[in-house]
Amino acid sequence: MEIIIKSNYREVSESASEYLLNIVKNKPNAVLGLPTGSSPIGMYKIIVDEYKKGNISFENVKTFNLDEYMGLDRNNDQSYYYFMNENLYSHVNLKPENINIPNGMAEDIRQESIRYENRLKTEGPMDIMFLGIGNNGHIGFNEVGEYFEPHTHEVKLSQNTIVANARFFDKTEDVPTTAITMGIKTIFSTKKIVLIATGAAKAEAIAQAINGKITPQVPASILQLHDDVTIIIDKEAASKL
Repeated sequence: MEIIIKSNYREVSESASEYLLNIVKNKPNAVLGLPTGSSPIGMYKIIVDEYKKGNISFENVKTFNLDEYMGLDRNNDQSYYYFMNENLYSHVNLKPENINIPNGMAEDIRQESIRYENRLKTEGPMDIMFLGIGNNGHIGFNEVGEYFEPHTHEVKLSQNTIVANARFFDKTEDVPTTAITMGIKTIFSTKKIVLIATGAAKAEAIAQAINGKITPQVPASILQLHDDVTIIIDKEAASKL
């Protein structure tokens, strides 16, 4: 596990974007695993700027997103599809058929989970997966629990996650309580993992993920077992290491 400590969010975003840019430049048909949330926004802005400068093309790139809220239509401005479209999809030359994100409106979530897993197996493996981390140590929407879920699955969001995500909604009651997410084994199928985090609120989760025991009580701690993980954090997120 490689730990990179930067001074601020901008430097973290620049460092993370270099990994994405290098993968796509060296492998134009790369398969990317992508996250949502506030952590990757800066990275996406840099990637879009590089595309507009003509320094990169996504024509043959395929993307798989980590998760999606259940019950939100793609056109809902709080859905993760909408987020990705606003921050990346609509600004680069990704082909619509190469964009993959779980369908949170599926009537049968179990079948949707199987479909997504099969799609990953057909198009994968992912060359690189970018992750954020929750204040409670969750990755994707793999919440704190008694065991690690291996594959894409439905998850009941913890109160901690609901409260943390409420800042994106008008009120806490509007935050969906369930989601569909890649499982740990699915995440581990990627060749390389890059986790990005900033701010003092993430410091305890980062410390436990890197130096703590491997436990589903801190889902990100499982990353200690992956062969190729880079964690890029700012000084505040690194303050408890």
